[in-house]
Amino acid sequence: MSESKLESVLAVCEFSDVFPEELPGLPPIREVEFSIDLLPGTTPISISPYRMAPTELEELKAQLQELTDKGFVRPSFSPWGAPVLFVKKKDGSMRLYIDYRQLNKVTIKNKYPLPRIDDLFDQLKGATVFSKIDLRSGYYQLRVKESDVPKTAFRTRYGHYEFLVMPFGLTNAPAIFMDLMNQIFRPYLDRFVVVFIDDILIYSRNESEHAEHLRMVLQILREKKLFAKFSKSEFWLHEVGFLGHVVSGDGIRVDPSKISAIVNWKPPKDVSEVRSFLGLAGYYRRFVEGFSMIASPMTKLLQKNVKFDWTKECQLSFEKLKERLTKAPVLVQPESGKEFLKPHEKNYPTHDLELAAIVFALKIWRHYLYGEKCPIFTDHKSLKYLMDQKDLNLRQRRWLELLKDYELIIDYHPGKANIVADALSRKSLFALRAMGANLTMSDDGLLLAKLRVKPLFLQQIREAQKNDSELRTKRAQCELDCDSDFRIRPEDCLMFRD
Repeated sequence: MSESKLESVLAVCEFSDVFPEELPGLPPIREVEFSIDLLPGTTPISISPYRMAPTELEELKAQLQELTDKGFVRPSFSPWGAPVLFVKKKDGSMRLYIDYRQLNKVTIKNKYPLPRIDDLFDQLKGATVFSKIDLRSGYYQLRVKESDVPKTAFRTRYGHYEFLVMPFGLTNAPAIFMDLMNQIFRPYLDRFVVVFIDDILIYSRNESEHAEHLRMVLQILREKKLFAKFSKSEFWLHEVGFLGHVVSGDGIRVDPSKISAIVNWKPPKDVSEVRSFLGLAGYYRRFVEGFSMIASPMTKLLQKNVKFDWTKECQLSFEKLKERLTKAPVLVQPESGKEFLKPHEKNYPTHDLELAAIVFALKIWRHYLYGEKCPIFTDHKSLKYLMDQKDLNLRQRRWLELLKDYELIIDYHPGKANIVADALSRKSLFALRAMGANLTMSDDGLLLAKLRVKPLFLQQIREAQKNDSELRTKRAQCELDCDSDFRIRPEDCLMFRD
């Protein structure tokens, strides 16, 4: 019913004022305001404006006028000043984006607690009817704390401005926005409303309940003067995608994208690819009855001294396993062409392709990664300097807008030092073998491989003790069975007696 006209949607039609075509102007003072708390000793940061093409300058002039007319920005005399650029949206229009990277570096990160995903889904048990509401330019519906307005200042060719509403690109924006939504909907949370950052899900056991629940939620939005976008909202659904899952009256299923790699896997050409396939498929073995029996023709190929011969039995095993996975209660067939490089993506330069992988992972696992420090290890060294890069192409600008919502720490990690991920990315263990990694199959033969990791901590202690003259004396006393406060552990380390 998401494509219906507003007037024809039951309950929703009574709240047409909640779904305006444009925001009416500056939002009211709310119980939550957006604040920017800085690290001690921070001084104002001002960066020269970026150069723009003539068409971008025209667009800049128009958007500045629109923002000023709506009261979202005002002229500024602040010592702060961030540069601006444009991000091209999917429909071809241009979104004004303020490059707040330097301000974000000196901003104290908000640690607003996020709900556990499992807890959210526990509330949906028994629900059969769902609606999702998407707020219209949600950030612009929250004011900036007056004392922090100067910090939002941005510099353009046409003047110096500052935001009165929460702009895109600031590090704590999602957390504070979620705080607002939780405060507004607190009476209904865990009853028939789930809020996760900017996603509002309304769930009910039956249609009569749902009509009442919808009215209550929309009434709250009306009272709080929060406005939604009808074209992006969905109503009266019996199945809805939410936080990487498909929710329905039958339960919760894993998103199809999670098994697309298995379903589209081509027949293995060597033992390494068999291991890789069984390792990945084995992750879902609990959903497939008789997994071991089905996979047995392939697991035989993993035995030592067995020549690789992809027989008809292996092919049948391979196809049957994929079929069972797609028909498992929690898994569904992915849409053709999803989660692979599209034609235009194949033309991406290496830098953008590596960055695209990060963006994709953040989108898919947003509900797990948001609000946590996200260490990212890459063998593409230039990505480490992404947050300080001045010259960005349009694609990178668009992605940067998403990256700002996360507390990312990008570190360089050479491929040779990251052999497991490097091998997985190629669906092959050749890289692991080339690195001299010690690989051991598990007893059931269904895991990709077991990488035996030998802790170096005790070895480092032993070596340090051997270089310590006083401890060498203590060791000698222990070896001669003399009275000592120390003893020698089985690992050959000197340890103080309890």
